[in-house]
Amino acid sequence: MIEKKNTVGKEERAVLVGLVQKGQTEQQVQEWLDELAFLAETAGAITVKRFIQKLEHPNSRTFVGKGKLEEIKNYIEGKNIRVVIFDDELSGAQINNIEKEIDTKTIDRSDLILDIFASRAKTAQAKAQVELAQYQYLLPRLRGMWKHLERLGGGIGTRGPGESEIETDRRIVRDKISLLRKRLAEIDKQALTQRKDRGEFIRVALVGYTNVGKSTIMNLLSKRDVFAENKLFATLDTTTSKVVFENTPFLLSDTVGFIRKLPHHLVESFKSTLDEVREVDILLHVVDISHPGYEEQMAVVNKTLQELNAFDKPILTIFNKMDLYEEKTFDKWLEEDTKKQILEDLHERWQRETNNNAVFISATERKNIDILRRTILEKVRKMYRIRYPYKTEFLYGQ
Repeated sequence: MIEKKNTVGKEERAVLVGLVQKGQTEQQVQEWLDELAFLAETAGAITVKRFIQKLEHPNSRTFVGKGKLEEIKNYIEGKNIRVVIFDDELSGAQINNIEKEIDTKTIDRSDLILDIFASRAKTAQAKAQVELAQYQYLLPRLRGMWKHLERLGGGIGTRGPGESEIETDRRIVRDKISLLRKRLAEIDKQALTQRKDRGEFIRVALVGYTNVGKSTIMNLLSKRDVFAENKLFATLDTTTSKVVFENTPFLLSDTVGFIRKLPHHLVESFKSTLDEVREVDILLHVVDISHPGYEEQMAVVNKTLQELNAFDKPILTIFNKMDLYEEKTFDKWLEEDTKKQILEDLHERWQRETNNNAVFISATERKNIDILRRTILEKVRKMYRIRYPYKTEFLYGQ
């Protein structure tokens, strides 16, 4: 029988492992491990050590080389390390081989993200979506898991399960996947009906990388208390509120954050939740400009929007956390004129690249929120003229 357990427990001591592959730099991999450490922290683990190896291609047996695996084994001995987390997806056989060598629970990035999603899921839809993704992740790894469960040595009671038992578990998992898909199809029908019942309102959605401040902005714009914290994937379920700016109403939705290397099965499972993104009229792409890899994060979001066939919609890019950007970029000895020039260059660059569809704010400091409101209002009214030209009561002042 298959028993699903939490990947990471509270305050487990963890070791992270990254691979610098062909076409990548060590600095890139360090930044990715920063994100992996944040994921681990979100799941309740404490990162105590990182290991990085340069290899053109991952080792087919153990992902990293034999020497690096020996180094990891020697480090974790006697240090109460509970879990080793790899930044790339591992096969069931690789997990089995690594655990045999280092005698410590080993997981990959996908498994960690699935674990976080499972802990965050609150509604029936989110729980079913996560469970479906977990089973889809598990299915191709069953054989490797069985090998891991075999006892070492020989003699009576040491033979592993037969092929028929593995096939039985595969059938159980496939049946569960089928059941969850049916359940989600029913939930999707109900959600579609709810969306149709919202009437002829312009719809706007916040999208962006995880932990960029979407929920904080949602709270500011809608005056609603949506859960927001400095952790990854704080929001799983789409939250929609009716917002009114200067007698002009529209519907504003907060959506699940995107992330680099988001497990494929998770994207597939959450497609129904992301229908909100496909069906809206305007997208607000929130960016954490204080993050050193914010341009890569923007690229991840844009690629995901393209996969959802939503990239052709009007997009307003909201560069958030300008207070942190200035804090990280400027030191106390920098002249005011130089600071001003740096900010002007930054604004000019992104206004040019977004075709003048960018605003720069700090949601926590409430800086430039009035500019953000005014810009959104202009776009909403413009969309009303296109979509519902007879609703003149929403177009006053235009």
